[in-house]
Amino acid sequence: MKPLIWLLLVVVGAVAVPLVIGHGNGYVLLVQPPYRIELSTSLFLLLTVLVLLTAHGLLHLINYTLRLPAKVRAFKQAQREKNAHAALMESLSALAAGRYGRAEKAAALALELGANPLIAALTAARAAHKMKNYERRDYYLAEAEQRAPDEAVARLLCQAELLLDQRRFADALEALKHLAKRDAKHLPAMQLELKARRQLADWEGTLALISQLEKRGGIEELTAQQWKLQAYQELLGRLAGDADLLRTYWHKVPDHDQLDARIALVAAKRFVQAGDGETAATIIERSLTKRWESPLAAYYGECVGNLSKQLEQAEYWLRIHHQDAGLLLSLGKLCRRQGLWGKAQSYLEASLSLQDSSDAHFELAQILEKLGHPQAAAEHYRLSLERKMEECA
Repeated sequence: MKPLIWLLLVVVGAVAVPLVIGHGNGYVLLVQPPYRIELSTSLFLLLTVLVLLTAHGLLHLINYTLRLPAKVRAFKQAQREKNAHAALMESLSALAAGRYGRAEKAAALALELGANPLIAALTAARAAHKMKNYERRDYYLAEAEQRAPDEAVARLLCQAELLLDQRRFADALEALKHLAKRDAKHLPAMQLELKARRQLADWEGTLALISQLEKRGGIEELTAQQWKLQAYQELLGRLAGDADLLRTYWHKVPDHDQLDARIALVAAKRFVQAGDGETAATIIERSLTKRWESPLAAYYGECVGNLSKQLEQAEYWLRIHHQDAGLLLSLGKLCRRQGLWGKAQSYLEASLSLQDSSDAHFELAQILEKLGHPQAAAEHYRLSLERKMEECA
């Protein structure tokens, strides 16, 4: 629009000036003693226009000259930002492609040119870490801390992840503690902390973190169960020699974990090991009431507590689960312990008809030996050993 207006003014001037010059008959007198200048009106107007145009051009030139350094600086800054962005993109692409040397070099250039300092420094740190240049990695992490102090969460998360990969678990935990001061509910940080605590055998801390992550959907159910099982195995194993300490700890375990079949089985074994078969039997009974699991039922016969009550409970279960080989095995063990040889033999033979197992063969061999059938007992001892070897293979 503005160039169009200037064009119109030029056209009007081009038409008007000749008309004024051609028809003008006046004059202009300029007196500056001792000088006296007399000009025609047309010439005076023409000179005036020329002077104004010249002045305008000079002012424009002066203004342009004064603004030139700023424009040059702005151009250089824009070019620098363009180069920095290009270097940063190149570093990210190279890192994704596994070209770690190229990624570090490009990220370092981007950092020098003033690209996003956090992204550039962390990209360089990851690349250096992949090349096992830990001194350079720590340098870039320090640069990230210095140049982007307000982005501590991202830096600490990256630092913890890299330290975990280096198997510096305690140092990774320290970084995560600093991160928690800024964001105590940061889900990825909690997931990294869980890995660190597992590696450091901090099983109580592991269980606490799994519980928090389960509430927030931050861990897969199967993974959570596996890791909880490992934690309980370790914690209960430390207390297996003291039944009182075991009971005190077990009472602190959440109900939903107590009822989990695999955890209940671990706990029952530890209580049996500590000489408290009655508590072990109670743990199994509670868990089987919630959900039936044959391996848990099979271990019920190992729990030496109130044998009459246990036998009554197992026979009640048999009415519902009459085809469960593990339950029949436990019934055989319980009957053997009470001297009910005939019933024990029947239960064990029924268990073997459903599932061939070394334990059932061994139990049956002992009963047959008691009943005076040494050859049959020897055969079942042999079968027990063969199955045991197969299970261990």
